[in-house]
Amino acid sequence: MAGTGPRLEALSLASEAAERAPKLEGVPTGVPGLDELFFVTEFKGNKPRVRPLPGFPRYAAVHVTGVSDTGKSLLAEQFALAQAARGEGVIFVTVEVPSAFVSVGLEQRRQAMGIERDALDRIVLVDAARHAELREDLPTLLSTLDVALGKVEARHLVVDSLTGLYEAKEIAARQIVRRIYAYTKDRALTAVFTSQKRSGHEELSAEAAGGFVVSHVMDVTLVLAKKLVMSTAQARIWKKPIGELVRFFRIDGSRMSGHDARTHFLEITPEGLLVVGPPVGGGEET
Repeated sequence: MAGTGPRLEALSLASEAAERAPKLEGVPTGVPGLDELFFVTEFKGNKPRVRPLPGFPRYAAVHVTGVSDTGKSLLAEQFALAQAARGEGVIFVTVEVPSAFVSVGLEQRRQAMGIERDALDRIVLVDAARHAELREDLPTLLSTLDVALGKVEARHLVVDSLTGLYEAKEIAARQIVRRIYAYTKDRALTAVFTSQKRSGHEELSAEAAGGFVVSHVMDVTLVLAKKLVMSTAQARIWKKPIGELVRFFRIDGSRMSGHDARTHFLEITPEGLLVVGPPVGGGEET
């Protein structure tokens, strides 16, 4: 495309841009053990002081990746319910599972979290699983999200999963992800996007379907993984018997705040809730 001359509106002094930046504050995630893993470093008298955020940085676009059955959808549902319980509207785009079935999961999570039923009235489900045009035509999806925004004055967006929006056309992943990312910034939304790993991806890496593009674009990346205990060495390190499944959680990066860089144990409770446990091997925060 031929150039059209300089875009002067794209220029600003760093000091001017800083004045437009929102206040850094935390958004409780609804996942026990996760909120305290984010922090901000402040300076008083040239001395650094770490302050818990706590929770995701508000207005962040959070990428949650992992293989199947690692808890990605649970995290998305717990996040949505936690915001609705606090009186903030949520748009929940369901790409893989029809909305009627997602509502069943939300109801189960709601009861397990002890949240009042009226919180569900602050979550708008957008059923892209049953309506292919929402998956295959991004302008249609975004215009539908604009309508949903007004229904509950939404401050949050959940998409489960982002992978379904560029399935079989991963070459377009970067363009699709960037446009959705820009949408969340333009509407001042805090967002959670799940994505799938391919079978060849290393489980604890930030790579997902479409390559590293999603984690490169997003503000925060969370990696969920699972492994079978297959040796006495693993059993000793992970303190689990051979043959048992062990789950792991890691924050791969957060460009908007500080974060705990350790790998943590992850648990799915009998009630169906995701819980972030202690770091593997213990030790000090890094």
